[in-house]
Amino acid sequence: MREDSLQHQAEVGVAGRITPGAGRYRGKDADERRAERRRRFRDAGLEMFGAGPGYRGTRLADLCRTAGLSTRQFYEEYRTLEDLLADLHLYVNDVAERAVIEVLPRVQDRSLPERITAMLHAYVQGATSDPRHARIAYVEIIGVSPRMDRQRLERRAAWIDFIGRTADQAVERGEMPPGNYRIAATGFIGAVNGLMHDWVVGWVDATMEEIADELLQILLGRYKITL
Repeated sequence: MREDSLQHQAEVGVAGRITPGAGRYRGKDADERRAERRRRFRDAGLEMFGAGPGYRGTRLADLCRTAGLSTRQFYEEYRTLEDLLADLHLYVNDVAERAVIEVLPRVQDRSLPERITAMLHAYVQGATSDPRHARIAYVEIIGVSPRMDRQRLERRAAWIDFIGRTADQAVERGEMPPGNYRIAATGFIGAVNGLMHDWVVGWVDATMEEIADELLQILLGRYKITL
């Protein structure tokens, strides 16, 4: 699997039912108008799902009012509110993913503990710097539908693969003993999701840095790595 495989998004049906007309309007062509509409619906979804009543408490009319657009325009972009949630779930995961990928070139020549520390802190920063992202990724997505469960598990699998590749590279460099680290990676991702969920809903009183440090100790302890 390629190093950038995390960037490959899961296939989800979020296409709208209506194709907007061509031609320019107020200086923008159809593609530009559609991109603007989608941005406004995403912004409204982030606010409603991630900071307001949440996905289950959001009505379509209220979301459209927040976006300053009509329900007709919503159906040009999405079929249902769940389509918007699916779109946002992939988006907030991509933000965290890019944070990790961007740090890789700067740490590739450092020791394993330094690489893991930098990547983990980059992930937590990318996932939680906007509280709305964290709520969507770790709370609002849970138990919505079989489709959303599949998408969530596909994204988890991508992170598990990433950790597995990181372990394999460390083995090749003589930094870790050979072994199958997939089970450990799966358990660690489960710990991440559980801790982040409880932190988002207020059951864990800690700063973002404390969360990152705790996850780091879990990971380093499993792989018997000393800072």
